[in-house]
Amino acid sequence: MTSIDVFAHVLPPTFYAKMLEIEPKIPERYAFFNNPTLSNMEMRRTHWDGRTRQVISFVNALPEDYVGPDESAKLCWEGNEELIVMRRADADMFEAAVLMVPLNNVDEAVRIVREQVLPNDDVVGVQIFTRELGLSIADERFRPLFCTLAQEGVPALLHPVFDPRKPDNNIVFSWEYELTQAMLQMVQAGLFQEFPNLKVICHHAGAMVPFFAGRVDRILSSEQAADMRKFYVDTAILGNTKALELAVDYYGIDHVVFGTDAPLGIPPAGATREILAAIDAMSISEAEKEAILFANYRQLVG
Repeated sequence: MTSIDVFAHVLPPTFYAKMLEIEPKIPERYAFFNNPTLSNMEMRRTHWDGRTRQVISFVNALPEDYVGPDESAKLCWEGNEELIVMRRADADMFEAAVLMVPLNNVDEAVRIVREQVLPNDDVVGVQIFTRELGLSIADERFRPLFCTLAQEGVPALLHPVFDPRKPDNNIVFSWEYELTQAMLQMVQAGLFQEFPNLKVICHHAGAMVPFFAGRVDRILSSEQAADMRKFYVDTAILGNTKALELAVDYYGIDHVVFGTDAPLGIPPAGATREILAAIDAMSISEAEKEAILFANYRQLVG
């Protein structure tokens, strides 16, 4: 059965070389940047299962963390073009691309949606992060981007970043906390009320939210609790059938899409095999498994 992985990462080599000129210590700070299959597509293909088509997005290298608004926008435009070329060069392996937007230049972020995403059949969305410029992604200054995404029906893929204010960030739990907080902040900011057509795909199966459904439903208002269920979530939790079933119970089968975080998680090429096995073991029908593996994605991106 063919599957579509909505959350797989790459690191376009020309873009990365430019980022290293700006900040040479990126690979020291973030060990996952050293995975060669992020940039070497020949090596990546040797690990490909031949049936999982990946939707590719950038690994965490946000230009706005290192340069000003104009240069950040330029890096995003150029990096996005390189990403699109990568998608086309390995179109059998890569289903589509998800682009970067410079959130220290919201006007250019909106222009990327209108001029680089919408006209391009190779592109299905943009990637956003839990914090931008030290602010919550739900901050008012980012609202024009959400407005445009909702108006145009373009999905946003929500990915975690560390909160630099915290001294104890770690890859096991911190990102799940950051995702959970960002989702709560987006709901409390009223984004789904103001933009009812907004589509957000949250990484890592919705993080902590399904497990704490009781707290969500009893502490938030009924409107906010309902909005927490409007996220789409992927299956990128390195397996764990019971946790995936919990995500389906909380969000509904139509809001869960297949995602692996490839090639990260389990070296050298990710957890595609393990996550497929976890989905296969779920106590749901074959039609529901097909919905997770590809049909929900097709419906989501139109």
